[in-house]
Amino acid sequence: MLRNSTVSVVCLLLVSLSGLAAGAKASETSPTLLIIGDSLSAGLGLDQQDTWVTLLQKQLDQKGYGYRVVNASISGDTTGNGLRRLPRALDIHQPDIVLIELGGNDGLRGLPVDLMRSNLDQMIRKSAARDAMVILAGMMIPPNYGEDYATEFATVYPSLADEHSLPLIPFFMEGIAFNPGMFQADRIHPNKKAQPILLDNVWEVLGPALSE
Repeated sequence: MLRNSTVSVVCLLLVSLSGLAAGAKASETSPTLLIIGDSLSAGLGLDQQDTWVTLLQKQLDQKGYGYRVVNASISGDTTGNGLRRLPRALDIHQPDIVLIELGGNDGLRGLPVDLMRSNLDQMIRKSAARDAMVILAGMMIPPNYGEDYATEFATVYPSLADEHSLPLIPFFMEGIAFNPGMFQADRIHPNKKAQPILLDNVWEVLGPALSE
């Protein structure tokens, strides 16, 4: 009985290892687009098939770009969380493109803008050091957090894009932020109708970058 169990375990391990090898081989032959973001990209409250990230994969397939989209987004993440997670994600996925969509939770928590900028700057540098093209998704926060804070927050993204010569999505939530009909009941997270708009905002910058 013990011998049979041991043989079964060994067989399962061999199958698992062969599957990992096949996956690694496939990833080496396909360019990878890594998205590291928060709930806006993780698709909180939505079926994954309806999220802008899934729609992006479909669009890439339809247009014949051959990119594999890896969504490493986690709801609630700040730029600090993203910075801590990024090195492992870079090691595992070896992306050709890294799309950073973070900062919204920093703003909602009133975290120092200088700290957010530093975190994003380090993420950009770490990604570029792996020869990945970085695309930065700009964010804004409502003025009720303080007009000075909101202004400083919004300027971080174009400032970093200029400094590092990055493609910038000026405002990730463009066309959605001021439309109540585009949000879920929590009035924070975009609903299903908003996902194609998010995709359009991304594609307006990503599309030309892919064609360069």
